[in-house]
Amino acid sequence: MTVAVPNDAAPPPALAIKGLMKAFGPMQAVGGLDLEVRAGELYALLGPNGAGKTTTLRMVTGLLRPDAGTIRIFGIDALADPLSAKRIVAWLPDEPLLYDKLTPLEYLEFVAGLWGIAPAEAGERAERLLKLLNLWEQRGDRCETFSRGMKQKAALAGALIHDPKLLILDEPLTGLDAAIARQVKDLIAKRVAAGGTVILTTHILEVAERMADRIGIIAGGRLIAEGTLSELRQQRGSAGASLEELFLDLAA
Repeated sequence: MTVAVPNDAAPPPALAIKGLMKAFGPMQAVGGLDLEVRAGELYALLGPNGAGKTTTLRMVTGLLRPDAGTIRIFGIDALADPLSAKRIVAWLPDEPLLYDKLTPLEYLEFVAGLWGIAPAEAGERAERLLKLLNLWEQRGDRCETFSRGMKQKAALAGALIHDPKLLILDEPLTGLDAAIARQVKDLIAKRVAAGGTVILTTHILEVAERMADRIGIIAGGRLIAEGTLSELRQQRGSAGASLEELFLDLAA
């Protein structure tokens, strides 16, 4: 008699949040949030201003300590072992943070050094990213001379220099012209196509509609709807609705 051997356990989700809570004084910013992001997907986290999106992501990245709840990143308990979790995560806030007196090449080599990447490999990674983002010709210019779009691209390169498994982008397209926004979107799409996981917040709903594998909508610090665009349409009984129409209906 042959005994069936069970398959290996399914890999853990890229992000699993349970009962996440955060208050600032009397204001409850995040109130018992449950959320799961699958490995290898682009997940768009949407919500009106003040819904708790950025607060949630800052807790995921270890910049804020939650009042309650759990955060697991690829199976790592991010609250019990924050260093291990941070090694596989990158966070790009809505305002690019650079050292203005450094060139983009110097900045990337500096960030790579913080991650313990050997200088030779750091140089190779920096060159590859700067070429990919069309910044190679400006590699010797100081970041203080850059436009907002160029700074955003340099900051994105800095977020990618250690090849994170989970990339979190908070409004990465705000204030970018069409050409630079296209470059950033192409890089995000290539990242996901290569197996990376991306969590994206954006107020440009057309971007989420076109790019996201799944969409989560939060309001009042809680997840109020989640699924693919087709699933959200089915949930609302609106077969031909745009994401903008669904969002306005749900978040009203």
